[in-house]
Amino acid sequence: MIAKGLVAAFWLELVYCVAILVLISRSRKGLKVPTVYKVPGLEAMDEAIGRSTEMGRPVFYSPGIGDLQNAQTLASFSTLGYVARQCAKYDTALIVTNRNSVVYPITEEIVKQAYATEGKPDSFVPDNVRFFSEDQFAYAAACVGVMHRERPAASILIGGFWAESLIFAEVGSQVGAIQIAGTANTHQIPFFVAACDYCLMGEEIYAAGAYLSQDPVLLGALIGQDWGKMVSVVLIVVGAILATVSPKASWLLTMLKQ
Repeated sequence: MIAKGLVAAFWLELVYCVAILVLISRSRKGLKVPTVYKVPGLEAMDEAIGRSTEMGRPVFYSPGIGDLQNAQTLASFSTLGYVARQCAKYDTALIVTNRNSVVYPITEEIVKQAYATEGKPDSFVPDNVRFFSEDQFAYAAACVGVMHRERPAASILIGGFWAESLIFAEVGSQVGAIQIAGTANTHQIPFFVAACDYCLMGEEIYAAGAYLSQDPVLLGALIGQDWGKMVSVVLIVVGAILATVSPKASWLLTMLKQ
């Protein structure tokens, strides 16, 4: 028995889940699914790693300062896995810095597994995955020091960033690194836009893992979520128009309240 007031929500959620499962199934079978639009920042990922390889300089990667409860940190793991595999493939040094002591062993394992996947487990250097400090600005200062000493040719900043975002971006620009940054913290996006070569806007960082890996499950889920958002927007717009034109025409509101 569905609780009163949740009937419409139940059916909408059911249709949403079925749509995602169908898209995942079609993607796994190689059947046609909607194309994910190109994201310039992600398209430039290989270019940035290739530049580091040609110059013999490392890639700098920061997953932000969020903890495991922050969805941005989890989204950053997918991007880190791709970057690590590419660096392993081309024998490019990858420096990953961590502010959170719980995130640190996870990023280390992601990079280690990436090297193993590429058949180069002996090329993994544990000291290149570093934990600095739980303090926000102590971590930022340590990253600045790494950038000045190691002079990376590429700086990839994907995750939850706060006041330290502009510090990272400015120093990356000073050392001549090509910079790709992304965060869902809208108050920090302007700093990345101003100081970085490429910037992922908001939810683009959540799509990065699916876009880079082309994994059928991730792609199907991503497309299904976008469809769900579009349906929600349509319902909001139609409801607003009906309420404005004729307050008595409340059939949509009545239906959704059931």
